[in-house]
Order: sequence, then structure tokens, then C-alpha cells
Amino acid sequence: MAKLSAARYGKDNIRLLKVECDATNPKLQYVYEFTIRVMLEGHIASAYTHADNAPVVTTDSMKNTTHILAKKNPVSPPELFASILGTHFVTTYDHIQKAFVHIVQHRWTRYAVDGVPHEHSFLRDGEEVRVADAEVDESGEILLSGGIADLLVLKSTGSAFYGYIQDKYTTLPETWDRIMSTAIDSTWTFKPFENLEAIRSAVDNFEEGYQSARDITLKTFALDDSASVQATLFKMCKLILAANSLITDVKYALPNKHYFEIDLSWFEGLKNTGADAQVYAPQSNPNGLITATVSRDD
Repeated sequence: MAKLSAARYGKDNIRLLKVECDATNPKLQYVYEFTIRVMLEGHIASAYTHADNAPVVTTDSMKNTTHILAKKNPVSPPELFASILGTHFVTTYDHIQKAFVHIVQHRWTRYAVDGVPHEHSFLRDGEEVRVADAEVDESGEILLSGGIADLLVLKSTGSAFYGYIQDKYTTLPETWDRIMSTAIDSTWTFKPFENLEAIRSAVDNFEEGYQSARDITLKTFALDDSASVQATLFKMCKLILAANSLITDVKYALPNKHYFEIDLSWFEGLKNTGADAQVYAPQSNPNGLITATVSRDD
């Protein structure tokens, strides 16, 4: 005997770009490029168990709905648009109980021409993305999270790693000064919202939360005299929680991007280790991966 214990389906990799004009200066434009995933849960079991497509909202309709709602609504911040999109599906279709919307916002940065920010020209200054997730229940309650991913950072000093377990398996030497580099992947979760109107009322918190979390991440990474990735990560989380009262927990996943000293002493006694190190060998893998979630203690 077998039973369907869980089911969810939807449309992935919905692409869109929206151009919006400033309300006070129509020549000043903003661009938002998204990749979106929409997934639905509800009374859809018969589509799996009895080949009955009657409860199926087609994934093509999900794509069309996404484009239409993007035209009719603001898409920034992405947390708001994810909530609008998810609320549409649970209110439009009685048999849909939950909607899950995941948005990846691709980075377009306005650039300057002759020192003046251009009104409608942008550049892709890195592969970093902003992410937003909304889980919308048929009751109207919305669970939201925001985040950043693929933010590649490096500092050439100000990081150490020593005092760890030394046993018969250990070959890694202790260091009091090393290159520290990682691709930052961070997610922060907001308090539950009662409905879409509550989201609209708190909309400024999402942009502020993103900017604050990003600024704190970069500043702490640069200024912390790091004893380990773990210690620096925890400091970042505490500062983000202190900066935004709507955020309940912060999660990081930080892979080590290793750069190893190259011993060049074999060539004419050339010094390139320790305090003399200048030339390093970038390592692709294996790599350390440090993760943690830090929550409010109340």
C-alpha cells in the first residue's frame, strides 16, 4: 500500500525585468530583474493519485500571473512582491492552502558618467544577488525572509586561526595572519505578518533590513580582528538582530576560499612564506564551510 504524504508543484525560473520611473522625475528610471519560483500546496492529491487534472492551476498560468501582477504592482522591495504574488494564489483558488514564492533579484547598479549618476544606465558589478521568500497561508498569515547570496569578499590580513585541536590527524599549521575570503550567503527571518496589509504597513523595514544587513556584513568582515570565521559570523548576526526589531533570526553559510602560501625557497632562497608571503595559490576545493543560525534569546 502507498499514500501521497506530501505534494507541491509550481513554476520555476520565471524571468522578468521591470522598468519603473521616479514619481517626481520621469527621466529617472529604476530597473529590477528577478528570477522567481512559485510553488503551491493544497487539495491537489487527485492530480497525483487519480490522474485528475481538475485541481491543477497550470504552471503556465503561474508565469502569466507573475508578469501581470508585476505590471499592476510595485516589485520593490522583493519581499513585498513575493507577498503580493503568494496572496493572489491562496485568495484566488479556494483549494490552494499555501503558496511559496522565492525571488532572486539580480544586481543592476546605476553608474556615473563624468561624475554624475546616469538616469537610465546600469552595470552588473558582481554576481551577488538579493533573495526574498514568502510563505503565504490561506488564513492570510505571511512568513517572510530576506537575504543575500554570492557576495564574494576578501581581506588580505586581519585574520588568524590557532588554538584548535592538534592530534595525529592534524597537518594544518597555526597562523596569526592569513588571507580571509568567502562567498557570503545570509538569510534573515522576519516576525510573522497577519496579512498583506501588515506587510504594506511595514514595507520600509524590508529595504532597511537588507541595506543594514549588507552594510553590517561588509563592515564587520573588514574591521573584525578575526579569530575564526565562526567568531566573525556570530558578531555579524548579533549586530543585524540589534539593528532591526522585526528580524527574529539570522543565518549564514560561509565557505572558506583558501589562498595558500607558495614556498619559493627552492629558487635562489626566495622568501615567500610567513611575513614575506606575497604570492599565493588560490584553491578551489576542498574547502571549509561554516554555518550557523543566531536567534533572539526571547
